[in-house]
Amino acid sequence: MMLSFFDQFASPIFLGVPLIALALALPWILFPTPTARWLNNRLLTIQGRFMNRFTNQLLLPMNPGGHKWALLFTSLMLFLMTLNMLGLLPYTFTPTTQLSLNMAFAVPLWLATVIIGMRNQPTHALGHLLPEGTPAPLIPVLIIIETISLLIRPLALGVRLTANLTAGHLLIQLIATAAFVLLPLMPAVAILTATLLFLLTLLEVAVAMIQAYVFVLLLSLYLQENV
Repeated sequence: MMLSFFDQFASPIFLGVPLIALALALPWILFPTPTARWLNNRLLTIQGRFMNRFTNQLLLPMNPGGHKWALLFTSLMLFLMTLNMLGLLPYTFTPTTQLSLNMAFAVPLWLATVIIGMRNQPTHALGHLLPEGTPAPLIPVLIIIETISLLIRPLALGVRLTANLTAGHLLIQLIATAAFVLLPLMPAVAILTATLLFLLTLLEVAVAMIQAYVFVLLLSLYLQENV
């Protein structure tokens, strides 16, 4: 019985074609495209204002050298947010519950920030490995610790996103199964369980949005250290 709960995280295949490719392409189809008209409609106006506010908030504490990443960060957050939200619909698949996909996002972007720091300001980038004023006997230990903390950053990014979405989906399925089983036995308890399921679904919607923002925010902080 417990194994069936994890079937929702397996990549579905239809006629031998992995549907994860369709799930990844679907968000870009749903976004409205700009028109050549002077005045946009309400949906395009709301989308533009949201993207502008998010970009300003994200890049406000960053040096001008990091503003070149504005388009990438905004697109990544919208993409991850849409993937997470679509995964809450019935008969859908959430690609961001796969650690391999999240690591494919995290590792190249984190590595790009490290390479930029090493290329533009190598002394400052290497200075993060050894805090100023460190006693001489602790220097080798601190360098090892800081190096490990630097290398573990992409793993933390990918695991954080995967764990939060996986836990939320599992909890929703467990409570939904409990409500379905209790309905003929104890209707009152089943109604309370269904109410809890509704509240948990609202919380999961918020988590889907927050985790996409946190993923991009941490990437921006890594970039800020290297520009």
